Amino acid sequence: MARFDAKVLAVASERQHRFAKVPREHITLLEGLGVAGDAHCGPTVRHRSRLARTPDAPNLRQVHLVHAELFDELARAGFAVTPGALGENVTTQGIDLLALPRGMRLRLGADALIELTGLRNPCRQIDAHVGPGAMAATLARTATGALVRKAGVMAIVLEGGEVRPGVRIVVDTLPARFAPLQPV
Repeated sequence: MARFDAKVLAVASERQHRFAKVPREHITLLEGLGVAGDAHCGPTVRHRSRLARTPDAPNLRQVHLVHAELFDELARAGFAVTPGALGENVTTQGIDLLALPRGMRLRLGADALIELTGLRNPCRQIDAHVGPGAMAATLARTATGALVRKAGVMAIVLEGGEVRPGVRIVVDTLPARFAPLQPV
């Protein structure tokens, strides 16, 4: 297993369908479901807009991860963001989540194993909760004009377990071929 200087900075969950999540001392990941007690926990889609379109689709958004480095970037743009404020369950530090491939498996602490499924597509609720212009600050363009979504990544839970701030993030399995993350 490869090691990065990566760790979980904070964890959060929210029982109700609200934009922000409440920071917690720990969260419990449930295999095939997501974060215990979170509104997005379940084997099929839980995101409200997706429920209306495809209620029986598999839940590829069981766990939402955001890199704390984005908070620093947003602060430089004038937005104060704290863990859970962007709706994430896990705030990471020291790992470039956006550069990881689809199918990458990460171990969070001793027991929990997740598999990255895709990117979070930023929505206008970011402006409503963080401030006007915040959503635009979570987007960028490459030199070739391709859109870069910086609002975090989504994952499914392969092995459950407790996750606390301070636990290490370890690469468990690399996919056989690199496939960039796409919005899910």
